Amino acid sequence: MDIETLREYCLSLPGTSEDMAFGDDHLLFRVCGKIFACMDLARNDCLALKCKPDYAVELREHHPEIEPAWHWNKKYWNQLSLHGGLRASFIEALVRHSYSEVVRKLPKSVKAANPEVVVLDAGFCVD
Repeated sequence: MDIETLREYCLSLPGTSEDMAFGDDHLLFRVCGKIFACMDLARNDCLALKCKPDYAVELREHHPEIEPAWHWNKKYWNQLSLHGGLRASFIEALVRHSYSEVVRKLPKSVKAANPEVVVLDAGFCVD
């Protein structure tokens, strides 16, 4: 999956915005101001995504392209190589999972003010 396709996919999710708060090398995707994905533009193949802790470990065990995310809480964040053997549909499912993990933890008042922001079906699978 190339970076532009991934960027377009992330921005297609309800209530998503992008910024470069960490500098020119990192493109952040947020839902209601909370980060759910970080694209490393310097490496051009790396994406950090939030994940349920047990699922994060399972993914790391089954996929050499997935490892604990560098500079992120390794309990909740995985780093994916976009140029490995992961299918685009699987990467999209992991993006939806990350987005949904962030949405689940939003305050009720934020959810009420943003009714388009909902937990998405991530289609859990081990690719």
